[in-house]
Amino acid sequence: MRILVIDDQPQAAIVVAEILESQGHQALVAGSGEEGLRAIEQSGPDAVFLDVVMPGLDGIEVLRRIRERRPHLPVILLSGTVTEGQIETAQALGVTDVLLKPAALHHFAEVLARVRPA
Repeated sequence: MRILVIDDQPQAAIVVAEILESQGHQALVAGSGEEGLRAIEQSGPDAVFLDVVMPGLDGIEVLRRIRERRPHLPVILLSGTVTEGQIETAQALGVTDVLLKPAALHHFAEVLARVRPA
């Protein structure tokens, strides 16, 4: 799968991308919500790992905009600091899953198995 990682923390994005690539996926990295939305339009990923807390467009707003353009694109929120309200909003927007850092790093394969195209 081609997976886009949207995270404003370069080291976190690199770690996630390396884990995904070690599992046989192609990982693309975007450093902001705006950059991520452009990457979705340009490269058409199969899934997105999306940080919640970012300057500019936060993850919830990015998810909202993704749903407007690509309602069926699997989006997994990946964050160390996410509130119950943000989770509820993300669920209402159709988020695929929510993983909390750093424990999430061990669950990528499990989540991706659920979103793998048939």
